[in-house]
Amino acid sequence: MDAGLIATIVFFLMLALLATGVWVAPTLIAVGFVTLHFFSPAPAGSLLASNVWDASWNWALTALPLFVWMGEILFRTRLSSDMFNGLAPWLSRLPGGLLHVNIVGCGVMAAVAGSSAVTCATVGRMSMPELKKRGYDENLAIGTLAGSGTLGLLIPPSIMLIVYGVVAQVSISRLFIAGIVPGVMIILIFMAYVALRAKLNPALAPKQDTGLSFVQKLYASRYLFPVIALMFVVLGSIYGGFATPTEAATIGVLGALVLAAATGSLSWSSFMESLMGAVRTSCMIAFILAGAAFLSIAMGFTGVPRVLAGYVDAWNLSPVMLIVLLTVLYIFLGCFLDGVSMMVLTAAVVLPMVDKAGIDLLWFGIFTVIVVEMAQITPPVGFNLFVLQGMTGRDILKVTRSAAPFFFLMLLGIAIITAFPQIVLAPVQFMIE
Repeated sequence: MDAGLIATIVFFLMLALLATGVWVAPTLIAVGFVTLHFFSPAPAGSLLASNVWDASWNWALTALPLFVWMGEILFRTRLSSDMFNGLAPWLSRLPGGLLHVNIVGCGVMAAVAGSSAVTCATVGRMSMPELKKRGYDENLAIGTLAGSGTLGLLIPPSIMLIVYGVVAQVSISRLFIAGIVPGVMIILIFMAYVALRAKLNPALAPKQDTGLSFVQKLYASRYLFPVIALMFVVLGSIYGGFATPTEAATIGVLGALVLAAATGSLSWSSFMESLMGAVRTSCMIAFILAGAAFLSIAMGFTGVPRVLAGYVDAWNLSPVMLIVLLTVLYIFLGCFLDGVSMMVLTAAVVLPMVDKAGIDLLWFGIFTVIVVEMAQITPPVGFNLFVLQGMTGRDILKVTRSAAPFFFLMLLGIAIITAFPQIVLAPVQFMIE
């Protein structure tokens, strides 16, 4: 049967199962089984057993539940209030004032939590009441949280970068290094936008002068030391070559437990809640990855990825045009799928095409994660939108409108790293040399 027809059948079968409410992982396994059974002579049953097993014991994947658990522990500490108190004296005099605390606070939290939802919820539950009390524009406050909360997917240790590394067989340590500069760049883009808005309309962010001296500001910064120390220990051990991502994640969990105990947030109840939360999230992601691995094998036996890559090659698309096409595709998928599902669903077809086009898979990993970040604030399935809706009590349309400018700012970030790929690749080359 023609590979194009097989791809069409597979696509609509997957769409039908997802539309009826079947979970993503069983959908992937079912579609893979049907594909092998009807369109390939390969034994579907034995391939299912062997591939699900191979995908489940991947050593690189062991870092995932540990980083998730670290984020769950920190979510239950006073970390967000400490960060607010430590950052506010330094950022309050910038145009936009305490809105920058949202952005920088999310960046710092992302570097220890690794999760978009945890980052958004942890910073937001502290900053939103403070910003409202001080007369800041609610739409801009929600927007900064929605956009900056997605940094948990990009700034290492990122759960999404671990997933991509496992799927694409790319070094997770290199992905972590590659994510730093783009993450900082997007933080600066967000801060520049907020400052510009505040300059044009000062009523959006009332000026607040803390009146603190330099020494007093330094003293207030003591609140930041624990989280910054944890960040440097976890990431420094990876970049310095002292620990693998899995070993660094173990250090991070122990450090998070110490922080929780030091702030009086650690109890048997909070310990079990964080542990069970990590188990649920990690099992969901691991199940999806196992299903995706099986579907990738099934698609490989049918020859669909090779044929589709040939179609793209026949179109004579430049690498830039291919990136534009994939950006549109991912934005569309992001309206209906969560980030992990979107990444693994497309891997079997997209990665061979990208590789054939000569695009560096390390660079493509950062590109993919930024697009997945954008999906976190696109309705109807933008997860950060739901987090903020529950936190603020506002309807989803208001939250979406507030987040829209930050969606386009991330699109600008994609354009910049596409025009200047060394923003992603140069830090990796520097660290290796």
